[in-house]
Amino acid sequence: MTDPALPTVDVIIDNYNYARFLPDAIESALAQTHPGTRVIVVDDGSTDESRAVIAGYGSRVTPVLKHNGGQASALNAGFAQSEGDLVIFLDADDTLRPATARSIAAAAAADAAIAKFQYRLDVLDASGRRTGVVKPPDHLPLPRGDVAHQELVQPFDLTWMPTSGNAFPRWVLEQLLPMPESEFARSADWYLQHLPPLFGPVASFEWVGGGYRVHDSNSYETSGGRLDLNHVRQSVTYAAATRRELLRIADQLDLEHPREILSVADLANRLVSRRLAPSEHPIPSDRVPRIVLNGWRATARRMDVAFAMKAMFAVWFLAVAIAPRRISTRLAEGFLFPERRLRLNRALGRLHRPHQAPR
Repeated sequence: MTDPALPTVDVIIDNYNYARFLPDAIESALAQTHPGTRVIVVDDGSTDESRAVIAGYGSRVTPVLKHNGGQASALNAGFAQSEGDLVIFLDADDTLRPATARSIAAAAAADAAIAKFQYRLDVLDASGRRTGVVKPPDHLPLPRGDVAHQELVQPFDLTWMPTSGNAFPRWVLEQLLPMPESEFARSADWYLQHLPPLFGPVASFEWVGGGYRVHDSNSYETSGGRLDLNHVRQSVTYAAATRRELLRIADQLDLEHPREILSVADLANRLVSRRLAPSEHPIPSDRVPRIVLNGWRATARRMDVAFAMKAMFAVWFLAVAIAPRRISTRLAEGFLFPERRLRLNRALGRLHRPHQAPR
């Protein structure tokens, strides 16, 4: 029996060849303590035993079976079958804690203007056991309140959660979905992380709402902090697509924005890609001096960090640009992998200022 005092929640699980993990995701969604929770499972053309797994749950879940089209296509298809007031998109290798849907529903009932909810995630190993690590690292504050301006100035420097760490009100998703499927085929979370905050304030919670599984099929997470330039190039490509969508929605909503969106994180990826693998860099017009200059400009815009961190960013851009390849690689790994600098993270945490804007 649903609770009429709380909004309903649809958990949409997107799956592609994750039959070995899918039961954990489905069971965690079915175990939600909020009675107004519905579970939709989208299979994106799997060739393993996934569809047999889904069929085994009978009427307890709503199946959506489709040809393979990528993550964005799967989430679009799932949302088209949903009816809930709130939506949680859950990757098939992740899990939810039992109270997550109820907690999000209660927060939405308390403030109908919230455009995006997010919560922290436990990092799980391939067997589903907690590793003791929480995502994101403790030294990174989560954005909250009205961050639309930051999204149009420094979007990729904000700390957003991966797909399973978010929930969205239906009224926002109806204005954003279907999302472009070719641009976000393999990483729909870029679109879902950055576009909703343009529609209203963000509610971020310090409690852990689920588990983020690290295994051999998400190899960048298990790389041991070793630089993967293919992943860096993918990040550059997705950032470029996201910038276009941010500007499109900003113009649609008549939001003021700078002529250029400049983020330290994106420009760092572009510098690493251009410096270490110039022939494969996805933005042919990029030049190292220009990237460094824009990196300094992006650093100067950052209002969320202390001057000492700005100075560190400025020095890092220059060092990566001029240092020998071996040293530039180490500098890149230190920047991109927080686990490589655990002792430094505590000090860096003191240099961060909360992304808090007046409501």
